[in-house]
Amino acid sequence: MARTLISGGTVVTATDTVDADVLVEGESIVGVAAGDHGWSAGADRVIDASGKYVIPGAIDAHTHFDLPFGGTFVSDDFETGTRAAAHGGTTTIIDFANQLKGELVMDGFAAWMEKAEGNCAIDYAFHMIVGDVTEDALKQMDTLIGEGVTSFKLFMAYPGVLYSDDGQIFRMMQRAAETGTTIMMHAENGIAIDVLREQAIQRGQTDPKYHTTTRPPTTESEAVHRAIILAEIAGAPLYIVHMSAKEAVVELTRARDRGLNVFGETCPQYLFLDWERHVCAAGFEGAKYVCSTPIRPRAEGHQEYLWNALARNDLQIVSTDHAGFYYDDDLDGPRRLGRQKRLGQDDFTAIPNGLPGVEERLNVMYQGGVVDGRISLNRWVEVCCTAPAKMFGLYPKKGAIAVGSDADIVVFDPDAPFTYSADTIHMNVDYTAYEGMRISGKPAVVMSRGKVIVENDTYLGSKGDGQYLRREPSQMLI
Repeated sequence: MARTLISGGTVVTATDTVDADVLVEGESIVGVAAGDHGWSAGADRVIDASGKYVIPGAIDAHTHFDLPFGGTFVSDDFETGTRAAAHGGTTTIIDFANQLKGELVMDGFAAWMEKAEGNCAIDYAFHMIVGDVTEDALKQMDTLIGEGVTSFKLFMAYPGVLYSDDGQIFRMMQRAAETGTTIMMHAENGIAIDVLREQAIQRGQTDPKYHTTTRPPTTESEAVHRAIILAEIAGAPLYIVHMSAKEAVVELTRARDRGLNVFGETCPQYLFLDWERHVCAAGFEGAKYVCSTPIRPRAEGHQEYLWNALARNDLQIVSTDHAGFYYDDDLDGPRRLGRQKRLGQDDFTAIPNGLPGVEERLNVMYQGGVVDGRISLNRWVEVCCTAPAKMFGLYPKKGAIAVGSDADIVVFDPDAPFTYSADTIHMNVDYTAYEGMRISGKPAVVMSRGKVIVENDTYLGSKGDGQYLRREPSQMLI
């Protein structure tokens, strides 16, 4: 087996920062040590990591590739999306297999396995969206656990499409408690939101900015509170996805302070973007930033509150909810995507919800978190790499620099300047949410199970390099 030595770097994990070399043999890490260990003599390749950080490959626990949504489908499939993820230092994604009303859960899972198999550049796993809570769906949870799916997502939003009522949610939570699995929740009061959206359109309020005003923070915090209470009664672990409102995080924090197994995720868009500048002042270009939960007003203090919650572990994970849609037509592209964000030109409710971000997450979090002094270097690794692995049953094979772990490694150059633009990204989309953002660090080398797949901005991997990961139950439960 090939032996690769990563020499002279600073190994950064969720708990430690130490100058050490890392020895890789085949697909695994076989040594982490400082000093004169003699490893270079037997190495097939030595990667000089002097002046750089050596961190675990990042894990994006919330992506949507090849997903039909809003009258179209997301612009990245599993090939283009995972290749872009690799460029950004992400070596594992957890996507969502999808069951809609009237469909069987196992049919949805099989469809997404078929989409991903042989196409992913990096390792991948699945959560299961249950959009139709039936007796069959409840029974099939056991089958899915056997396939390595240990988390199930429900929606309190999107009535008529993915929405589950409280009774359905509670039944799923009871089964999760019995099976040792985790319920993931899109927590928004979809019934109230639909009324507000209908009323806004009737008033002629059709611009993208009304996507946010019809989803006020209380529609998020109320749903978070209700989900927590249902989970507490059922005794089930609960993970709230894409939290954007400070009021919602307050509800989560109170529950955690009571010792409940509840966890929260936020996304870079909620930390860096704001309604005033990116949505309200942008005219229809604000459609680029329409996502659910929505981008919040900076004047209300949401962004800094979320940063502080990350720093004190009231929020545990940063994922992306990656769901890219073209703003302008891409009729000449490989998937011939036409009128995506512009589907809502005259009606904000028709704008496909979602932002691209799988490529930028690790780097913008380093800039906004570490460089700007909001979180520590170790906390950056924790929220982007290690906590996702522990939350979703992949640790320590993933999310660690340790003997026996998979050799998913990023050699991160903290002194490499870079500016984001539509011309510098690799995602299959015509804009980045971080247009013009200057960052001061990015991956120099990305390894997936011991194979260098990105080096100095050059992609060296292949379609199908990624393997399907069967996950264990969450390792963060108390």
